[in-house]
This record gives sequence, C-alpha cells and structure tokens, in this order.
Amino acid sequence: MKTVPEWLAPLTLVCMIGLGFETVTGLLLWLAPFSAFNQYGVLLHTLIGVLWAGAFLWYAIRHWWLRYATNFNHVQLLGYLSFAVILACVVTGLVLTVQAAFGTRISYAWSSVHLYTGLALIFATITHLAVIWNRQTQAAPARVKRRFLGAVLAATVVLVGFQAIVPIAVPETVLRNEFPADYSFPFGSDNPFSPSLGHTETNGAYAAISLARSQNCGSSGCHEQILDEWQASAHRYSAADLAFQAVEKLMLEDVGAEATRYCAGSHDPVALFSGSKNVNVDGLTSVGSEEGVSCVVCHAITQTDVRGNADYTITQPARYLGEFSDDPVGKWVSDFLIRAYPRQHQQEFSRPLYKTAEYCAACHKQFIDEQVNQIGWVQLQNQYDNWLESRWHHEDDPARTVTCRECHMPLIESADPAAGDTGDYNRDIADGKHRSHRFLAANQVMPLLLGLPGAQQQVELTERWLRGEIEVPEIEHKWSRGPVIALDLEAPAAVSPGEQVNLKLVITNNKTGHGFPTGPMDIIRSWVELTVRDEDGRVIYETGKRDADGRMTEGTVIFKAEGIDRYGKDIDRHNLWDMVGARFKRTLFPGMEDSATYSFFCPQMTGTAAVADADHRTDLAFAAPGQARRLHVTAELLYQKADAEFMDRLFGAEARLRTPATVISSATVEIPIGAPML
Repeated sequence: MKTVPEWLAPLTLVCMIGLGFETVTGLLLWLAPFSAFNQYGVLLHTLIGVLWAGAFLWYAIRHWWLRYATNFNHVQLLGYLSFAVILACVVTGLVLTVQAAFGTRISYAWSSVHLYTGLALIFATITHLAVIWNRQTQAAPARVKRRFLGAVLAATVVLVGFQAIVPIAVPETVLRNEFPADYSFPFGSDNPFSPSLGHTETNGAYAAISLARSQNCGSSGCHEQILDEWQASAHRYSAADLAFQAVEKLMLEDVGAEATRYCAGSHDPVALFSGSKNVNVDGLTSVGSEEGVSCVVCHAITQTDVRGNADYTITQPARYLGEFSDDPVGKWVSDFLIRAYPRQHQQEFSRPLYKTAEYCAACHKQFIDEQVNQIGWVQLQNQYDNWLESRWHHEDDPARTVTCRECHMPLIESADPAAGDTGDYNRDIADGKHRSHRFLAANQVMPLLLGLPGAQQQVELTERWLRGEIEVPEIEHKWSRGPVIALDLEAPAAVSPGEQVNLKLVITNNKTGHGFPTGPMDIIRSWVELTVRDEDGRVIYETGKRDADGRMTEGTVIFKAEGIDRYGKDIDRHNLWDMVGARFKRTLFPGMEDSATYSFFCPQMTGTAAVADADHRTDLAFAAPGQARRLHVTAELLYQKADAEFMDRLFGAEARLRTPATVISSATVEIPIGAPML
C-alpha cells in the first residue's frame, strides 16, 4: 500500500525533476559547443544541483526507511548501486562548486569522477526505474506512472527552456568590431593593417576591449603570479616605451599615421587591430593599448609565419559571461564560469604553437621593404634565423636543442593553475612549475622610467641575466655556464720598461641563442673598456672610456650597427622608414668569437699619471726603478640599451636622458715588469 504514495509523493517528483535537469544539462555541457546557453547551463546546473543535493539526501533516507525491511532482492541491489553512484556524483559536484567559487581552478580528478559517475547514474537509474516500472504494474496503475513520468519530462523541458530563454532576455556585451568610418586602406582593403604583416582571423577590426584587460587574469585569483611577472616585462611596456613613443611620433610626422602600423603589430597590437593607427586618432592609441602585448594578444595568436614583421593571425576569443563587466557580481560570475567550465578557456589560450621558436619569430625578426622605405627589402634584426643556424638548434631533437622559451621563460616554482605541462619532453602535469612571464632580456632601464609595478626587481634580474648569473636548471646539461659573453686577455709573460706591450682580447658569445648584441642595433651598443694601471693605481693606458656627456671616444671596440638612408646619411633616430642598408655592423654569432688588439709602451721614467696619447705612449714611470713591479690590465664589456647620441637626438640634449651601462663581463691579467731595455 506504500507504493502508490511513493510515486505520488512531491519529494519523489522534485528529486526526479532535479535529476532529469541535472542529467540533461550535464550532457549538454559535455557534448555541446561553448555558448551563452551552456554558460547559463553551468550556473543553473550548479544552483539546482546544490539545492537538489539536500532534497536527494532526504529522499534517499526516506526511501531506504520505507524499503529496508523488505526482503533483499535485485531491485534493492539496483537501488543501492544507484544511490552510491548518485551520491558520488553529488559529492564531486559539491567539491567542484567550492573549487570554482573559492579556488583557482577545479581539479581534473574530481571533474573526471563527476563526469563518469554522471554517465553511470543515467544507466543505473534508468535500469532501477525500469525494473520497478515493470514489476509494480499492479500495485501502481499505469496512469499514475505515466502522469509521474510526464510531470518529470515537462518540468525538465520547462527548466531547459528557461535556460534557453535567458541568453535572449539578458543582453550580452556587444563588441563593436569595426574600423573607424575614416579608416584608410593605403594597401587595399585586403591588407587593412599593412605595412604590418599581422592580421585578424576575419581581416576586420576587433574591439580594443576584447584584446585588453590583462588585469582580469590576475584579479580573479587565478594567474596572480604570472600577472605580477608580466607587469614589468618588455611585453607589458612595448607600447608605453618612451623610445617607441618618440619614434612613432617621428614616423607620424615624416610618413603619416598609416605607416605607424608597421611597428604596431609587435609593439602596439591592441591599437593596431582596433583600427586606431589612423588619421584623426589622437596619439594613435586606444583603450587597453597601454598594456602593450597583452595577455589576450599573445594567447589569441593562432598562426605565425617566420617572415617576421609581426606576421601572425590573431583571433577574437569567445568570452565568458561578465568578462567585460565592471560590476563585482558580473566579474565573480565570469571568474566562476572560467573555473567551472574551463574547456573553452584552455582551448583558446593554450596551444602547442606557443612552445615553438616559430611563434616567437613572428615578431622577433624584422625587415624593411618597399611599402616602408620606398626602395626595397632590407634585413633588420633577426633573432630567429641566428638561432636556427646556431649550435643551440638541433632539428627534431628537443633533448639537445635550447629554445627561446627555455632561456627567456625559464621554469619557476608555481601554484598557478597554469602549472604543469605534458607538452614538453621533460615535464609532466604535476611538476608544480610554470614558465616565467618576465621575458628577461636586455632592457634594464624602461621599467624604472615608467614606474611599473615590480620595476626594481625586474631591472635587477635583467642585469643578472645580462651577466649570465641566472642559471636555468632545466637546460643546464646542454647550455653553457659562466658569463653570457666571455672575455679572455692574452698578454706577454713579462715586459721591460720602454717596451711596447701588445694585448689581445678574445670576446666569445658563450650563451646567447642569437647574435650579440641583438635588437635595434642602431640604438643598442656594447663596447670594451680597457684600463692598464701600475701598482699604485695610476693609469698607464686606457681606451673605450666615455666622455663626461656619455659619448664614446674614438678607437673604442664597439658592437653595434650604423644604418644609412638612400643618400648615405645616418639612420640616427631609429627612422627605419628611411633605411636602405648599413655601412657598419659588428655582432657576435652564437658560439663564435671576435678579438681586439691593443698596444702601449711600458713606462720608463718617473712622472705623474696621464692618459696615453694617440701613439699609445705615456710619460708615466715607476717611483722606484729596479723594484719588482707589475702592470694590472682590466677589460670590461659593457652594454647600454640606447646610446647618448640617440637619446639626445630623440628627446633633446636638454632632457639629459641617459640609459645605464651594465658591465656584463670582465677579464684581468697582471704583467710582471722585468729589467729595463738596453
């Protein structure tokens, strides 16, 4: 007599409706593509699941109480199995809800158990109900069961229908993916971003906001560590860089707004792809362009070409509900959805492409062609091909190859959701590391000038990086040890007063995966300062010293390039649009060496300290002739991001802007002085 009330009990109906809705939405989340409909499904699935969990527990206890005293049979066994599976599904669902609401990501293990128990409960529950349906035909009239089933199906359809209506009733943020009305197409509508080679998947404009808001990646509590690293990186300030800003202004004045698109693919992609590198746009900028190469820009690239000049394809990611909301509730909903329903987020922002050197090559390789200089093709900086032909690259042998990211994005300890990776030959999903997003390289000035968060630490790490003091355990078995650029002084075993002293300095590119120095070689410089002193510290000979204004003196051994325009004049303001070639370039290919020779005369008369003249002679001598003395020789290799001449030409001499010089390696030798020459 208890059977009919059980079929008609409101609690039974509520539990079955909840089970039906959770089953349908669960299957849709698993099988259907990412959409606003499915995102609302996540929210409703979670909300109803949490509420339903209590009802189900009460129903299970009540149902067991009504049935436990009867003879144990296969129906009860199916019931117990169904209960166990549903309970496991409920518990894992509650755990995932807590993780999504208050953690940084959901657990893959808990998620897998939730999915598989969800699939199992469909089979177990249907089997259990089917047996009861057939067995209790006489105890419960068919009309009761049909009415019960109809009510469950109708309520489930209504709930799913409500889920489908919500996205229509609640408007989403509409992105204005369109060029400004006055946008110009000097190279045709098929090449809207030329002379940059970068392009969008649609070949149309993207709303600036869709490529920006990098802070959201950290404020959600998920990628805080990575965001902190990026904050002072060169990617972060690529558009705000004072030199870039000055050169862009100069380019605007010389050749027009459209020409500035050439640099923007690498330096200012948010402004480029939103159509802001255009006439009548104040500052050639847009919302979010201060982020430089933002999180989304890097992680929305789907294809690259090793031609360089920012030759990549970027897509506009499908975004989660509330991602563009300034309301705390909307932001919380967005964060919850990304963690609870991460499949789309992972697919769009984590691709095998990002592990390749070819990915970096899209921007870290540059040339000028007729679109820019009106003359023809000229190769500029080219880190990729340098690396490709170097000792660090071994095709199809990752165990011997040292890639861009292994150097510039070394593995660090991490609790970030991005920790762990199965795509590398030497990593696994539980290694507790992520790749540093500081992108340490060679700019030891701009983070401080811009006052970026963490600037001091970034600069200190950059200087250590330049000296080769940062070890990378991941590649220590295949990378070189010691300084980035090694110096070795070769000197005579002894000299006599009055004798000409000949020195040889060997300079070896020990660690870099590309030429040294690299980058905009008309701006960057590295040089050797060599000083010879006696035992009292008096200077016998020196070369390579800068003057009081920070300018190089004649005869300095220097690594840089000097570009020229069509009239043979210097490219002295980074005005690459005028460049047709170079008249001087000195760099060190990976693993190769260069040398410099120096000559001076060992002193033979007492005198006062004086710098060597043009003939490398000096009037210095020793206070006590005949006493055992030595010459102390020191060679230092210095690096400067921008030379004094460039800074004065770009910002004006009155600004007195100077970039620091970092000593990246040194070598010393002592030369005994023997008997005077006869």
